[in-house]
Amino acid sequence: MRAVLQRVRQASVTLGGQEKAAIGPGLVALVGVARGDGRSQAKWLAEKTANLRIFEDDQGKMNLSVLETGGSVLAVSQFTLLADARKGRRPSFVEAALPQEAEELYSTYIDFLKEEGCTTQSGVFRAHMEVALVNDGPVTIVLDTPPQEQQL
Repeated sequence: MRAVLQRVRQASVTLGGQEKAAIGPGLVALVGVARGDGRSQAKWLAEKTANLRIFEDDQGKMNLSVLETGGSVLAVSQFTLLADARKGRRPSFVEAALPQEAEELYSTYIDFLKEEGCTTQSGVFRAHMEVALVNDGPVTIVLDTPPQEQQL
């Protein structure tokens, strides 16, 4: 799995002119599921998302997690994170999981975020969405789950 985490002041997802989800301060997590990913990758990614210390403490140091700040997470599925554009002009998506498998693991990731204690909103899987956000910092972190044998 791959996630792009963006520290935000606020964010929202809109579908067909209707707001589907919105958060105040916290994280937008754009999430892509790769072929061969499983529950262990979803759990690792959720734990990392919830506990990554990328929010400033009272000394201005990135020393707090989204949990510690009381922020929220807006999770948005994005299979295009698995694009391979090294050859040619059209990206290849062969590394992305099939939709049914990806939807299940995206939902599992959200469930694990909630188990971690994160207030969580989400986009709609496979929908064309408008994602609006105010990036704070900007702080943007790319997370790739490690191979299964390296996960603790």
